[in-house]
Amino acid sequence: MLEFQGASSKQLTGQVLAYMGEPMQKKSTRKPRITISRSDHDRLLGLANALEDRDPILADTMITELERARVVEDKAVPETVVRMGSTLTYTADDGAPSTVTLVYPGEADIAEGKVSVTTPVGTALIGLPLGQSIDWTARNGRTHRLTVTDIQQPKE
Repeated sequence: MLEFQGASSKQLTGQVLAYMGEPMQKKSTRKPRITISRSDHDRLLGLANALEDRDPILADTMITELERARVVEDKAVPETVVRMGSTLTYTADDGAPSTVTLVYPGEADIAEGKVSVTTPVGTALIGLPLGQSIDWTARNGRTHRLTVTDIQQPKE
């Protein structure tokens, strides 16, 4: 039972932690920096706006990602950053590598490893640099962490 009267804040903190049964851990909600080309940014923003009626949560997630992105001219996107058309390998929670190509919705085909940017994992990948990790939330509400381990840029 927690006792509040006459307890210092340090004592209260200890009581709360003891009551909860385990120490509280701070979870960082800070997302990694991302870089997106101007043309990808403009097209993705239009796509997100078009999705607002059909899937407002996804649209909001995409818009939030686009708003925090550093937008650069197309030729200034580093080769080490995931962009539309990139084929990349990432590891997820289980550590198994997955290789996918990030595409627009009309090109998506999971059997061919083509993941739409309008999926939760696709939205998490856009603009992510090589070696960086990000937490993303699946449609079932579970949070996952992925890390980009290789990036191949599309042939132009």
